[in-house]
Amino acid sequence: MIPITLTLEPAIVRFYAHIATAAGLPLEQVLSDALFKLAGELSLEALKEAEIDL
Repeated sequence: MIPITLTLEPAIVRFYAHIATAAGLPLEQVLSDALFKLAGELSLEALKEAEIDL
């Protein structure tokens, strides 16, 4: 893995920290999982739009 540094608003950090605590996971893992899921959803959306444009 390659470490990445992100700058986030304090409210975002509090939100994901709360989720991390509830899930018993490190904050970094929760943020990584959220970004990975978002990337997948955006990719699927882009594929759907490309399909429509054909």
